[in-house]
Amino acid sequence: NMIDWDQIDTVFLDMDGTLLDLHFDNYFWLQHIPQRYAEKHGMPPERAYQKLMKQFKEREGSLSWYCIDYWSETLQLDIPVLKREIQHKIQFRPHVTDFLDLLKTTNKNAVIVTNAHQESIKLKLQFTGLNKWVDRIICSHDLDCPKEHSEFWHKLQRHQSFSRKSTLLIDDSLPVLRAAKDYGIQHLLTILQPDSQQPNREINEFLGIDSFADIHPPTMTQDE
Repeated sequence: NMIDWDQIDTVFLDMDGTLLDLHFDNYFWLQHIPQRYAEKHGMPPERAYQKLMKQFKEREGSLSWYCIDYWSETLQLDIPVLKREIQHKIQFRPHVTDFLDLLKTTNKNAVIVTNAHQESIKLKLQFTGLNKWVDRIICSHDLDCPKEHSEFWHKLQRHQSFSRKSTLLIDDSLPVLRAAKDYGIQHLLTILQPDSQQPNREINEFLGIDSFADIHPPTMTQDE
């Protein structure tokens, strides 16, 4: 087991690309949206794609990058409705539910910490019931700051008190893990294959897991 679970009190879990297959989000932004945008404006999908990628790139890493209202308004598309068109692609990553079942039997605090917009979270919860496994879901839009910024972790501490020494963060985003590391969070893990349709990533900067079967939380006995 890569994790010394005795050292951990709090587990922060990212949602998209960590618990859930990032294929849904990648497909949505890189294929579905350009397709619908091209139809709306009567342009070739390739041109729509190039135009949108330029706009996405400009907002990358900012809160508006993750904001459905921002993109609905900017692109004049109903993003929540378009997301529901491909909702069948919302899937768990391998062994996530087994891991969450085990985690729930421990006395550890399990919290989803996500940059996803509230509307996105609502759709994902409808499909997965993720909320039944965790104590809380904290969304960076509520803290007005994305997880890539050190300020986010300071604000999070006020919402959800945690010890940096005994907290584990599992996240597929390297900029997020770097910000958490700078803040002093001791236990950091990344995901080697956030999108099931893409090859594994080569990562040396952080410990990485293929599937949640690699990090079994301890099973508690009744009298512990």
